[in-house]
Formats: sequence, C-alpha cells, structure tokens
Amino acid sequence: MIPRVGIIGFGAIAQDLVTILCAEDPAPRLAILVRSGRESTAREVLGSKGLPDDALITSDLDKWLDPVPNVVAECAGHGAVEDYGEAVLNTGADLVIASVGALADAALFDRLKNAAENNAGQVIIPSGAIGGLDVLSVARLSGLVSVDYTGRKPPLAWAGTPAEDTHDLSALDAPTIIFKGTAREAATSYPKNANVAATLALAGLGMDHTGATLIADPKMTENVHEFRVISNAVEATLRLVGKPSPRNPKTSQTTALSIARAVQNRWSAIVI
Repeated sequence: MIPRVGIIGFGAIAQDLVTILCAEDPAPRLAILVRSGRESTAREVLGSKGLPDDALITSDLDKWLDPVPNVVAECAGHGAVEDYGEAVLNTGADLVIASVGALADAALFDRLKNAAENNAGQVIIPSGAIGGLDVLSVARLSGLVSVDYTGRKPPLAWAGTPAEDTHDLSALDAPTIIFKGTAREAATSYPKNANVAATLALAGLGMDHTGATLIADPKMTENVHEFRVISNAVEATLRLVGKPSPRNPKTSQTTALSIARAVQNRWSAIVI
C-alpha cells in the first residue's frame, strides 16, 4: 500500500522534503496543510519542486486529516507544533517535528507526549542538522555527566534574532558569543537557530541541564555544530559542518534530509 504523508507548511524545509519524497518510486501520496489564503501560492511553489497536480493542498484541518496520514512532517515553525501537533497525534498518526525547539515549552511537551501515549502514535525527533544522537542516547543509559553544545554560524545567519539587539552583526570581525545558557533558553530565544540544542537536550540531560553556546563567526560560510558528551560509559566529541540551505541560511541542508529519512523509516522494511 502506498503510504500517505502529511506535511505542514511549504517553506524551505518542506520544499526540499517534497522534492525528495516525490523522487521515490513509488512516491507516497502527499497532503499539504497551509494557512488560509496560501493555497494557490503553495501549489505554484511546491509544483515546481515536483508535487503532482493531484496532491492535496488545503487550509482545512479536517480535510487534510481525512484519510489519516501514516506520518506527518511539521515543517512550519514553533507555532505549527503548538497549533496542530495534538490534532495530528489524536488521529493516531506519527508526528515528525522539525521545529524541535518548540518542545522547550514544558506544557506543550506534556500535551504532545500524552496525546501520543493515548492514541498509539509517536512524536519523532529527527537528527536535523546534528549527528551522533545514537551515541548520546546510549550514553544516557549509562548515566550522563554533561552535555554541551556549540553552534557557529555566519553573522547574518543570526539576523532577526536577539543578537541584533546587542551586536552590529554586519560589523563583526571576530568570532563573538551571542548567547550562553541552557538549551531551553536557547530554543526559546532563538527558535529558528537553536533546534539542535533542543534535540541534544531531549536525547540527553534535558532542556535545563544541557549547555548551549551560540557564536556569530565572520570567518564561517557554513553552519558548524559541535557537542561534547561525558558519561559513565563513553566520552565523545562530534563536529559537523553543514551546508546552509540556499533557501534559508539559518537552516542546514541536512535538516530536510534527516526529516525525509525519518518519514521514510515509517514504512521501510529495514530501518537504520
């Protein structure tokens, strides 16, 4: 049976996801949920990325969820997790969350967890722009001592964030720490830039015990993600250099790729 995949949004991540999924043979059936009044624009944008003409694009939540998708990929920001996450999970569908930082809201986290438990669905956290979550998750079982994340991006990738209030980003000539605190604080203050910190926190010590440092580095042309974990079983340091999405420099290209893999894993015979 050909699976049905729901996608929330039609921005940079959703566009890449549509391209990847539509290249499969056979391609899954896609249903896209967008804001009211954006249907025609979404049809034009996603059509150019390979979305077939008969794919559903709607702003009607009930119509989008009928029939219920096998899996839904959220690709539209923290607000979309808040607005639609519970509704998706209440159908029994699995939910892949791109905007992991939304789960820094403890009340929302609890609501989604309860909805998944009560309806036999799963909230799936993809690796996004980072890797090594298998090591971190295994280390957690042995007892974690510390988990610390450092994110480096070009200064203008921090445009539209609180960093603009404290720094002249266009004038920086040396690496500059723009934030240092917990993963929860980073995900809350930098919702489009700190999803990696939130992902590591969920895999490890939690939002309030995972350190996060964000750096604007004029020497960088790519997004660099590093984390160090110390546990009773293993110590590890991982550094990934992600190519920025050409559609959104705040996002690494691997974000959409990891979401695509998480979606594909819902029907793959062998899962890695």
